[in-house]
Amino acid sequence: MGRGSRWRTLRWVFVVLLAAAAALAAKAWSDTAAEPEIMRLTARLDGLPAGTPPVRLLLLSDIHVSGPDMPPERLARIVEQANRLQPDVVLIAGDFVSEKRTATRLYSAAEAIAPLAALKAPLGKIAVPGNHDHWFGVAAVRRELERAGFTVLANAAVRAGPLAIGGIDDDYTGHADPSAALAAVDRLGGGRVLLSHSPDPFPDLPAGFGLMLAGHTHCGQIRYPWGGSPATMSAYGDRYACGTVRENGNLLVTTAGLGTSVLPFRLFSRPETWLIEVVPAGR
Repeated sequence: MGRGSRWRTLRWVFVVLLAAAAALAAKAWSDTAAEPEIMRLTARLDGLPAGTPPVRLLLLSDIHVSGPDMPPERLARIVEQANRLQPDVVLIAGDFVSEKRTATRLYSAAEAIAPLAALKAPLGKIAVPGNHDHWFGVAAVRRELERAGFTVLANAAVRAGPLAIGGIDDDYTGHADPSAALAAVDRLGGGRVLLSHSPDPFPDLPAGFGLMLAGHTHCGQIRYPWGGSPATMSAYGDRYACGTVRENGNLLVTTAGLGTSVLPFRLFSRPETWLIEVVPAGR
């Protein structure tokens, strides 16, 4: 092969690689900026009397307000979408803020959380802290959440209509006390729901506890086209990293969340929210 032929071959290889990189970048931004997919599920819980009307739970997580992918204006649009679903209870599984170095802009806790004040839920808005909330400054995050109408649970529980909802403080940073949260749920009675930033406490739930809701993993955030991801931020790998798992008479829902961590993009993993209709076990 002559020098000219080699140069033409290299040029075409370069063009193909450049086109592939551009296509991958476009796919990543499309996945990152997509309107959250609404995942729907019916969960049957013990502890709810027969005839109890369905309770609609809206699960959000990992908002990570920061530029370029999740400015407060985008969060405000997501809140409008959430309100159209008419949930009875809104539950947010932590990581409201971001301090990632790759962000084009960082926001204060007040700026990040202010759009959430517009969420509407007649039975309450409930949140737990995530690892980034602790690293950012959990006192400020909690103050702004309470100002926005949230009950913040850190190893505690609250009644929401016929449900007893427990909230575990962040497991990843060592603040979780599941035993305290579970004891608080048992004292309240009713259908049992546990909210946690990380899904990792799930195997430690007592048999037949009920429903656990979590985030943290982003479903990998950057995934392979054929499934799975390089990292899940879970001690159990892919076992609890995404979607629903039933074990030991309990149901876990792990959401992909809304925003991004470390890198400001997703790939083959789109934002999502979960609308979970809770009904009595015998229904």
